[in-house]
Amino acid sequence: MMITSSMAKAVAREPKLWPTAFRAYRSFVPTRWWTRRPFLPIPDRDWMQFRLVTAYGGDGSPPASSGEELITWLRWLEKN
Repeated sequence: MMITSSMAKAVAREPKLWPTAFRAYRSFVPTRWWTRRPFLPIPDRDWMQFRLVTAYGGDGSPPASSGEELITWLRWLEKN
């Protein structure tokens, strides 16, 4: 996943959202990730690119304000 510095800073400033962010991250990690290279719990690159293109269009690059958007989404997840 393409985590931008604005996303990381936004989540770092919201400790209350850290558990929600961790659960959200875990939902993106493929099952049995340890059986496939690179043997790390990271989302599949092609799947993430598809998700980013469908969310942002174009080449899938998140806008500069994506940190604020991430916090809004995490707050929504926390409530639902």
